Amino acid sequence: MRRPRGELGPRAPRPTEGAICAGPGEPWSPSPNSMLRVLLSAQASSARLSGLLLLSPVQPYCLGPSKWGDRPPGGAPHAGPVQGLQRLLEQARSPGELLRWLGQNPTKVRAHHYPVALRRLGQLLGSQPRPPPVEQATLQDLSQLIIRNCPSFDIHTIHVCLHLAVLLGFPSDGPLVCALEQEQRFRLPPKPPRPLQPVLRGGLRLEAALSCPRVQRHPQQHLIRSLAEARPEDLTPHVMVLLAQHLARHRLREPQLLEAIAHFLVAQEAQLNSKVVQKLVLPFGRLNYLPLEQQFMPCLERILAREAGVAPLATVNILMSLCQLRCLPFRALHFVFSPGFISHISGTPHALIVRRYLSLLDTAVELELPGYRGPRLPRRQQVPIFPQPLITDRARCKYSHKDIVAEGLRQLLGEEKYRQDLTVPPGYCTDFLLCVSSSGAVLPVRTQDPFLPYPPRSCPYTTRDPAQRVVLMLRERWHFCRDGRVLLGSRALRERHLGLMGYQLLPLPFEELESQRGLPQLKSYLRQKLQALGLRWGPEGG
Repeated sequence: MRRPRGELGPRAPRPTEGAICAGPGEPWSPSPNSMLRVLLSAQASSARLSGLLLLSPVQPYCLGPSKWGDRPPGGAPHAGPVQGLQRLLEQARSPGELLRWLGQNPTKVRAHHYPVALRRLGQLLGSQPRPPPVEQATLQDLSQLIIRNCPSFDIHTIHVCLHLAVLLGFPSDGPLVCALEQEQRFRLPPKPPRPLQPVLRGGLRLEAALSCPRVQRHPQQHLIRSLAEARPEDLTPHVMVLLAQHLARHRLREPQLLEAIAHFLVAQEAQLNSKVVQKLVLPFGRLNYLPLEQQFMPCLERILAREAGVAPLATVNILMSLCQLRCLPFRALHFVFSPGFISHISGTPHALIVRRYLSLLDTAVELELPGYRGPRLPRRQQVPIFPQPLITDRARCKYSHKDIVAEGLRQLLGEEKYRQDLTVPPGYCTDFLLCVSSSGAVLPVRTQDPFLPYPPRSCPYTTRDPAQRVVLMLRERWHFCRDGRVLLGSRALRERHLGLMGYQLLPLPFEELESQRGLPQLKSYLRQKLQALGLRWGPEGG
């Protein structure tokens, strides 16, 4: 997503000193001033925001990879001196080393290396709550290198360098920012000034705050401080969508900000369509957070009733978020399972994804809503819910504990007594599955049907197969909200449904897995976990 350009403008008025945030249970008024009080829990003390108002279009990857190893496009290893220099810059351990790589390789330096250097400098400065001081000579030398070479930059590189320089705190009247601004004006002849609307100003201010690399380390403080200068009319759907997307993307379960979004949704119900609402509701399901706002669910039910036939994909997206919160409205389910709705979406480009969502909703109805008596998704329309591992697990596979746990189980039980990455009906992937007899003996999986019947049988005692199915669930660090205590909504939903289908779950939390030092300790840990369930294996266990 390209970020809109900004301009220097007058500082917005500060809120009343001592303004506090309305907490749960306090009286709420949907007026803009009340919304401002909800968002602002700190006094306005944001000296750097005047510099942050100067924005340039910048690609998201210019802010650097995330904590879990995501690399920007083009960041994968390549051969050649130019790409080799980029890797050296990305891995520099200090500002001095960063400058040395640039100064010692003049023939290999290209224009795109300077944004990489500025980005890495921001990461080094933001890697600690109190980063070590950087010598002014180092910053001046880096400034001079960029100033000397910026005439050869293309317009996008100039924009990125200018944006990152402002975020890093280079003074707006300093030589670096002035030189980049001059090049920008030279490349883009000035256009007749257009009045800047308050909506744009508020959006740009929040977007600047969300672009700051350090905001991910101290999200609540930085967001609140950046919003402290926002005027009431700046709190628009666009601004709140940006906030919701940021919380969801970075797994930030900040109750104060989530409650503000819920209050905004209720207060602005009449002005919001379902395409905006799906973005505002997304963080609640993803972060497994049901707001305290009492009108949250009634408001969404009214919006779904009004908008369901207008935007099918937005409708099922909203229902997916509510499914993760275990708050499915019967009336909306009647609509999306109706033959007319299913027929309508069948010929659309997003038909497959809608059918997958409807299949998951049908599973939730089967397992969690025994009182539902409305239409259901026809069997011929059902598809596997998650036919392959989730994107986040594929992207972070090198950080996963799955391989070492698999080796521990192989040495402990033998290859014949567990299945890895087995997808069970109606489409949930299991990390490791064991078949266990009624006496607790771990059985060879090849001699058993590893799947429990779906839909579950009404009376499990009538089955002729007494074997239990035990599912070992890895709970990796990225399966949780950023606080590390609450499972993400999609993960909690999967575990909840597997349990309702009759699988016995054995969670393996990342804190416990990370504390094991080597394979022998891990095997001992797994042995204790399995024995605590009463499981037996080996010659004595059958």
